[in-house]
Amino acid sequence: MSRELIKHILATIARLLFRVTVRGTMPPPQSRLLVIANHESFLDGLLLGLFLPLDPVFVVHTTVAENRWFRWILSLVDTLAVDPTSPMAMKKVVRLIEAGRPVVIFPEGRITTTGSLMKTYDGPAFVAARTGATILPVKIDGAARTYFSRMGGRFPRRLLPRLSLTIHETTRIAMPEAPSARERRRKAGEAMRRIMQEMIFASRPEATLFEALLDAASIHGRGCRRVEDLKQQEYSYRDVIKMALALGRLVERETGDGEAVGLLLPNLAPTLALVFGLPAFNRRAAMLNYTAGVDAMQAACTAAEVRTVLTSRAFIEQARLGDKLSALQGVRIVYLEDLRETMTLADKLWLMLLALPFPRIATRIGSAEDAAVILFTSGSEGKPKGVVLSHRALLANIAQIRAVVDFSVDDKVLNALPLFHSFGLTAGGLLPLLSGSSVFLYPSPLHYRVIPELAYDRGCSVLLGTSTFLGNYAKHAHPYDFHRLRYVIAGAEKLAEPVRELWFDKFGIRIFEGYGATETAPVMAVNTPMAFRRGTVGQMLPGMHAQLLPVPGIPSGGMLHVTGPNLMSGYLKADRPGVLQPPASEVGEGWYETGDVVEIDDDGFVRIVGRVKRFAKVAGEMVSLEVVEKLAAAASPAAQHAASTQADAAKGEALVLFTTDTALGREALVAAAKAQGAAELAVPRKIVSVAALPLLGTGKIDYVQLKQMAEAA
Repeated sequence: MSRELIKHILATIARLLFRVTVRGTMPPPQSRLLVIANHESFLDGLLLGLFLPLDPVFVVHTTVAENRWFRWILSLVDTLAVDPTSPMAMKKVVRLIEAGRPVVIFPEGRITTTGSLMKTYDGPAFVAARTGATILPVKIDGAARTYFSRMGGRFPRRLLPRLSLTIHETTRIAMPEAPSARERRRKAGEAMRRIMQEMIFASRPEATLFEALLDAASIHGRGCRRVEDLKQQEYSYRDVIKMALALGRLVERETGDGEAVGLLLPNLAPTLALVFGLPAFNRRAAMLNYTAGVDAMQAACTAAEVRTVLTSRAFIEQARLGDKLSALQGVRIVYLEDLRETMTLADKLWLMLLALPFPRIATRIGSAEDAAVILFTSGSEGKPKGVVLSHRALLANIAQIRAVVDFSVDDKVLNALPLFHSFGLTAGGLLPLLSGSSVFLYPSPLHYRVIPELAYDRGCSVLLGTSTFLGNYAKHAHPYDFHRLRYVIAGAEKLAEPVRELWFDKFGIRIFEGYGATETAPVMAVNTPMAFRRGTVGQMLPGMHAQLLPVPGIPSGGMLHVTGPNLMSGYLKADRPGVLQPPASEVGEGWYETGDVVEIDDDGFVRIVGRVKRFAKVAGEMVSLEVVEKLAAAASPAAQHAASTQADAAKGEALVLFTTDTALGREALVAAAKAQGAAELAVPRKIVSVAALPLLGTGKIDYVQLKQMAEAA
């Protein structure tokens, strides 16, 4: 029997058993072609050999080539056995490509044990750069769920899962410019890693939040328990879907089609279920910030045209929000306790007989471009604006994060950041549930002694927080409380250097700082184990594009403008209620001006210079308020500091430093400035001691209140 006939028979069997689908279009014949793919299982090479219309040479690890179980399969194709760690082995691959043979290689070298992208070797990248080969990325999906994978732990494996191959657009890696061969090889390897991450991100399916929840339940099993809250009850995918369907149907009766429904609820499983359930019935979840003042909440309701606010009597009483709620104008309050009482026998029969067995039929799912949630900016620099995020934006950001961070089913996320905060919603709520990780929802990030104990008691492996919150957790935690943590991710404000050092010294944990904005759903960049650079916020996520425009008076960096699939649909503002204002900036339509001045180095790492609104013009010179805060942190690491400005007739503006260190004086700041090489102009003459800095509910410093305090100082 000929080799081609055997391959045809095997392809037919694979299509029948695994329902293999091939997406994308093969490029025209190339004189030098390098096919790269992620490595999910022992089936990967066979799938590529059977379903790609090529006759390539497969580069396989020497241990695989020597395995007697794989010799027959390998006999169906041409192979080259190499050790990916050996630079000499890659020379054989170079000769093959230069001879015109297509080559298939797995840059990871080994089969993934996390379900995500693992370490990529520099060798394949250097081959691509050396030969100028056209790179054809192919994404394999589903093979990790077979029994031919190397996944362990709680990863769901099936006998015959659906498999797919996605062929992406071709690309190339130019030979990097560097003084040494070693550095050129490293830079090429970084480029290959980025190509792999872009490939993984670009393979995401188009879906809505509710569809993504159903898909996750299908992959991991409806009975799989993944959500836990303060009630100490674990909720399965089936439980979350059931709550989403039941609450969505009840809210549908109380509201109009397409209405924005205000959610004034804490971090509990039903709150997360409503985020999925409301869009499934063509409603929008407007996540109200219950820590904000009455004026800010009223502005949010006005901007998004919220007519109905859904809350809980128990929560209002415990959080003492009765006065705020009664002060809101033009909204109707609906309590969950009352809503549940309206559930009839017909509703229960609908839920059990139609909605749970056939959820796609029982709902109005809509499209990925529809608005899913409305979040509100913190108001740290003015009135809150409504940020409309589509299903596409939220799910794109989740896919971007998953392409660079290896969250797995064995992880448990401790999320105390409120779900009305974009970081808390996307990274702390949606991401773990949709990726199969567990999540513990805690209602307040301010319980500095409780949260470390929870991390210890629940065996959490991922913790999210702001610099302020993480610093306080570290101060109150036992050195063993965080022994299970493998990811501590900081965002929403700049990570203070004393906080970074405290975590490393006390717990031996490296904090991964990220960067984002509510308008980008929210993550734009993040440091990871594979791409980390201290003092930066990491590299831009796959799919994001950035441009820097110069800012007068600021010599380094430029104003960051971004675009990407995770960008918001637009703003809703209180002065034009209900009118969606699509994103636009100096760069063009569909771009967002972040307001941050940044530098991006040759390796793509982003360093925040400061916010444009957080620069002071002192005696004609631009001074970053973040530099002022850095000097204070260097002079007094144990205290908290924040800088603002006040009007000055002689110099235009004068610096005001607020600090919790009552002993901090200007002499210490001058010494810190000399040590760091900062201009003495950045040393404030006015230092105000405070018991605590004013904070927003998200953990950011309230610079509006701080500015008022500075003007009054």
